[in-house]
Amino acid sequence: GWGLGGHKQSGTETAGRPGLCPHCCLLCSLLQSAAVAERERVSQMFAEATATLQSFQNEVMGFIEEGEATMLGRSQGDLRRQEEQRSRLSKARHNLGQVPEADSVSFLQELLALRLALEEGCGPGPGPPRELSFTKSSQVVKAVRDTLISACASQWEQLRGLGSNEDGLQKLGSEDVESQDPDSTSLLESEAPRDYFLKFAYIVDLDSDTADKFLQLFGTKGVKRVLCPINYPESPTRFTHCEQVLGEGALDRGTYYWEVEIIEGWVSVGVMAEGFSPQEPYDRGRLGRNAHSCCLQWNGRGFSVWFCGLEAPLPHAFSPTVGVCLEYADHALAFYAVRDGKLSLLRRLKASRPRRSGALASPTDPFQSRLDSHFSGLFNHRLKPAFFLESVDAHLQIGPLKKSCITVLKRR
Repeated sequence: GWGLGGHKQSGTETAGRPGLCPHCCLLCSLLQSAAVAERERVSQMFAEATATLQSFQNEVMGFIEEGEATMLGRSQGDLRRQEEQRSRLSKARHNLGQVPEADSVSFLQELLALRLALEEGCGPGPGPPRELSFTKSSQVVKAVRDTLISACASQWEQLRGLGSNEDGLQKLGSEDVESQDPDSTSLLESEAPRDYFLKFAYIVDLDSDTADKFLQLFGTKGVKRVLCPINYPESPTRFTHCEQVLGEGALDRGTYYWEVEIIEGWVSVGVMAEGFSPQEPYDRGRLGRNAHSCCLQWNGRGFSVWFCGLEAPLPHAFSPTVGVCLEYADHALAFYAVRDGKLSLLRRLKASRPRRSGALASPTDPFQSRLDSHFSGLFNHRLKPAFFLESVDAHLQIGPLKKSCITVLKRR
């Protein structure tokens, strides 16, 4: 009369569980329920991880296709221009050969036409690019693959080693919760006195050698977008396709704080890597549309932040004074609304704290996932304050407002 586990059986066996007492049956049911719930959670997490990898694969494949199309388009355009130039030269040479020897006027005219055609195509044509941007894709995917393999192996060993160590499981779970909130650690107060930030004040002077020809500078502190191009001297650091300008000097350590007054129009303020090419086309050269810059944008309706081509809208109302705080040690960039001597946080950009053994970030926030993947790499470069004036008549000024600007702002 003794059943499983040393429990004495009653006269009637538990229904559906011969040989088990009610206590053992309840324990088995609880174990089965826990296993089912755990399987569901694990399946859900694997589905999310698969979705993240699939999304990343789609992005990389799209990046390769876009790079291939861009390079092919450039090559085909160069070939067309060379063919047109050769055709013009051939025609000019033929016309010159047809001029009668006695017709000096016509001869000089055709000779001039040939000379102009030669000068138009002087110099070597564009050579092949030294490096195709999309060929780095395999390196990036390899890094992700190696990280995933390492994370899986490490977590599996940890899972087998933890066993019933509830303290260890709880500790791991608490770290996961913390890592989901990028602003939960090392965060400056969401509302702090302006005097606190003035300890890190950085004097920004606009670099006239970087200003696009449609930007008019007012000394080293003010800039406005205009309709008529300005005849700036040639400069290898001048933007040619985007109405942007950089600050002088480059930042590479410590904490820096500066303020910008938005006087009119659509304006973006942020930072850009020192070595970023100012000749990049409009779609990739603008602030926040690449991995070498990020910014806060005011688009006339609301604020948003941009990085690596992704935008995250912000719910905050317009503030004419914007504070920018660059924290090199923490790899963070924060934007603040400055009002009445206080700073209110608009958004702090920072990669999430890495999970144990490099686990993948949550796929629920594409913008944060992009920060997790690329934002820390921005701090491998020396950074410069950067400004983009997107709309005609957009106008901004660095630092405290002058009285003449306050009147303009009151009319908004």
